Amino acid sequence: MDLNIREATDADFDAIWPIFKSIVSQGDTYAYDPETDRAQAYELWMKKPLRTYVAEHNGRIVGTYYIKPNQPALGAHVCNCGYMVSEEARGQGIATAMCLHSQEEARRLGFRAMQFNLVVATNEGAVRLWQKLGFEIVGRLPKAFRHAHLGFVDAYVMYKWLG
Repeated sequence: MDLNIREATDADFDAIWPIFKSIVSQGDTYAYDPETDRAQAYELWMKKPLRTYVAEHNGRIVGTYYIKPNQPALGAHVCNCGYMVSEEARGQGIATAMCLHSQEEARRLGFRAMQFNLVVATNEGAVRLWQKLGFEIVGRLPKAFRHAHLGFVDAYVMYKWLG
């Protein structure tokens, strides 16, 4: 797939918002409140991270991710990322491309490692993908995620040293 990944602009949020809303409202992969409104989503996805990116295919935004320090000060060499792909574009390698891009960007920005703090164990596709891309499960958090349909389920902490 011909994909262009670039830093997001404020104007891109019009295309990011439907992706964000669709994913978060399901309550099965992100800890954000399923009722998160547009203004809150803008703050969470566009303002709080160090950088936000979009993935475009044929001029249309089909995915997005952010990158930020996972912790302040002495833990700031480890970044954290979040990824979202539009429902109609899933299964086409977009999450893989964004994760690979984010690792390059992380290195460019001076990060030495990447950590995902709350990968929902029932999100088997994401767990498989992150493992395929070199992330290890370094911790299991029993019943740490309140899944909208399954109740309390485990979550993983996943980590990759970037060098």
